Amino acid sequence: MNNTQKNIKTHKLTLTAALLSVITIGGCSSDATTNMQKLPQTKNNLLPLTDPQNTGKWVLNTQVSDEFEGSTIDEERWYIVGKLENGKPVYKHPDKPNKKVWKGRAPSQFSGNNYRLEDGKLKLETRWEPDFPFEEKIHKPVFGDALKYENITTACFIGRKSFQYGYIEIKSKAADAQISSAFWSMGEKLEVDFFELFGDSLDPKKDHIDSELWWSIRDWNKEVMGKPTYTERKDLGFRVADDFHVYGIDWSADGIKYYVDGKLFSEVSAEQADAWAKEHRGVDKGYVATKPLFLWFDQETFPWHGVPTSKEELERNSPEGKKEDGVVDFEIEYVRVWQKKPAQLAN
Repeated sequence: MNNTQKNIKTHKLTLTAALLSVITIGGCSSDATTNMQKLPQTKNNLLPLTDPQNTGKWVLNTQVSDEFEGSTIDEERWYIVGKLENGKPVYKHPDKPNKKVWKGRAPSQFSGNNYRLEDGKLKLETRWEPDFPFEEKIHKPVFGDALKYENITTACFIGRKSFQYGYIEIKSKAADAQISSAFWSMGEKLEVDFFELFGDSLDPKKDHIDSELWWSIRDWNKEVMGKPTYTERKDLGFRVADDFHVYGIDWSADGIKYYVDGKLFSEVSAEQADAWAKEHRGVDKGYVATKPLFLWFDQETFPWHGVPTSKEELERNSPEGKKEDGVVDFEIEYVRVWQKKPAQLAN
């Protein structure tokens, strides 16, 4: 075990103890201050992989971080999309019951059954499941063709508490299949895709996408309607489904710095994002990532990259002995968010 792996393991155990000992924030700023003060700032406290000495004076936000060490999901922390009631999936947000809930990108559909907690990890499942009670209506998506929901179910988790600015870190491994493994976020007319990793493609012309990081800032105001106002696709130098890696995002009003396995991978200032948006979208404002965000994990089919057409295609990269269950996993060991002061917390 190298020093980085030892630090991650120590950090994980420390956060588990912290989360068990700290009362979850109720949402008001005074509670947030009390909660953050209960986490001692010592050299043994959990800290970002990029800042083990805590020169940034980071404080863990325990209401949105999760180690996934328990026997059940904390549903006060996460909304599990499409939980089944009487054999059918229900799409109703517990905090926004009148808001339309997205069912997933066809042909795949979100199912609340598609996850498990195992080995201290959250494992989100893509399943070959032709008998699932799929939505019959065909919806025209904002991007791409209108397709029927069929054959494939996936998972989606949405955070129930928002936050604004900070350092976001996730340790994960993408599913090794023609499916996306995504970590992203939504705010008021705002989307930030921290990554959309595609584990594999049957198209020889797309062999590169299994080692590509795709991240974006998207503006959902009517002038742009969800198109990226800043985006990057870069080669990571490794297959995203081969092993666990740590992805870190330093998000502030001034821009975003992106880290992979503790090393700076990319960065963009607010001014650079504005310039990109002016050139590519014809709008003056590209850095719209200035509002509170809710975290999301999910899996999706990307028809433009290819969709499994059989269980065998879905499972073609699964190890021997696991090719018959019709399940491939997007594995998340932890997600952690640090902030610099209580005022950065949001409801």
